[in-house]
Amino acid sequence: MTKLRRLLPLFLLAALGSPACRREAPARAGHRYPLEGKVVEVDVVGRQVTIAHGDIPGFMPAMTMPFVVLESDAALLHHVGPGDAITATLVALDSRYWLEDLVVVKKGTPDPNATPGPRAREPEPGDAMPDVALVDQDGRPLRLADLRGKAVAVTFVFTRCPMPDFCPLLMTKFAAAQALLLEQPALAARTRLLTISFDTEHDTPEVLRAFGKPLQKTNPPFKYWSLATGREEAVRALGGALGLDYVEESRSFTHNLRTAVLDPEGKLRRLFRGNDWTPEDLVAELTAGD
Repeated sequence: MTKLRRLLPLFLLAALGSPACRREAPARAGHRYPLEGKVVEVDVVGRQVTIAHGDIPGFMPAMTMPFVVLESDAALLHHVGPGDAITATLVALDSRYWLEDLVVVKKGTPDPNATPGPRAREPEPGDAMPDVALVDQDGRPLRLADLRGKAVAVTFVFTRCPMPDFCPLLMTKFAAAQALLLEQPALAARTRLLTISFDTEHDTPEVLRAFGKPLQKTNPPFKYWSLATGREEAVRALGGALGLDYVEESRSFTHNLRTAVLDPEGKLRRLFRGNDWTPEDLVAELTAGD
């Protein structure tokens, strides 16, 4: 089984429906980078194509990830299929990015023996979360059970994420949600924010503390918002219960986005897929029982 075929279920499950993938932009705006790679999956309806691409100098290392095309280029996706070798121009503007000038340079041959990967069970409200052992930004042990009695928002990132509308955006949204909660101190005391890194080798407690401290809005920092990591099997167990998928490759990660709100008993109240949610949405779910 090839690496791409092993990765395919990940991309099929990835819910990356961010505002950046929905907005149109001036066709010639932004920084432009040449891209070459092989198509893994095509989503015509969502105007997305997943590509295993080479290094993009000045922007990101080689990896496999989905890209959106503009509405004006959507018809191109009808002529693109898995295995096709393509060239394109990656356009990056602020936190948005998309492909232009998509050209198939060599048609691929579909594998007649390929079968869809198994479908994972979708998380549902009321699901209990595994109480895995984590460690916070100060090196202290942390479990979800330690937060019982409080509503908890949990999301997953890695500190070296190069895409501004992935992990950095989740951090910014958590910071904004923290600010909203702190406007009502009694409310903040009944809630917690938890950001977990799945880069268990690189993102040590020291790295997480330096990464998260600039966004903290309490003194001392990390009073209501903790950053944590843990053993690989622990992070995968918790992330898997929430539909998180990630694969390490070329010193980076291909991953989807999952943000969950747990009720005071530690059960799933709401799962946000992608980044198409606001800090106000998060606070509303955290305070739904108040």
